[in-house]
Amino acid sequence: MKEVKIALVDDHKMFRDGIKSVLSDEKCIKIEAEAGNAEEIIEVLKHKTIDIVITDIGLPGMSGIELCRHITDNYPGVKVLILSMHNNEEFVMNSIKSGAGGYLPKETGHEELIYALRKISEGDIYFNHNISQTIIKGYQRGENAVGENPSEVLSQRELEVLKLYAEGYTNSEIAEKLFISVRTVESHKTHILQKLGLKSQVDLVKIAIKHKIIQL
Repeated sequence: MKEVKIALVDDHKMFRDGIKSVLSDEKCIKIEAEAGNAEEIIEVLKHKTIDIVITDIGLPGMSGIELCRHITDNYPGVKVLILSMHNNEEFVMNSIKSGAGGYLPKETGHEELIYALRKISEGDIYFNHNISQTIIKGYQRGENAVGENPSEVLSQRELEVLKLYAEGYTNSEIAEKLFISVRTVESHKTHILQKLGLKSQVDLVKIAIKHKIIQL
């Protein structure tokens, strides 16, 4: 596994120190930055390359969910892992809709945390068993974003990527048209799938047609 650069966001320094201690023996994981609130880490992202931001939800000022949405919209190549004591359905579902790549309770053991970071760094999404059950319940209650109007869920850039992809353009062609990298295009598509609760890129075309993002 390539080196994964981590940023920690939590308003309790003792908790940040605990996470740093847990990850200190992992050669492929480097703590690149830490912050006590969302605003501080947003400044860090302007100057440093970060692969995964680990954040709590309950932060002073901007919440962890709002931070997740900001990162998803402005830094699509950066993944977000929510590590929080708040494990109720509302927080979990809103985190997913904001583009979180994973969600773990704060009492999670160090082995599962490391495993989650590895999976997320590889482009997967990770939720432990309890959080997965919460997600399933949320879907059963109809709280997932499937069928919603993409215009109400996605950022402007994500809508542009969705439209071009549904029109048949390749990742390389989309990257060229929008003056972004192919990797950024792929990250945008991953976040679009997450926000809309879709499982395949074929579904992206279907929902673009359904909501008239493209015209046949």
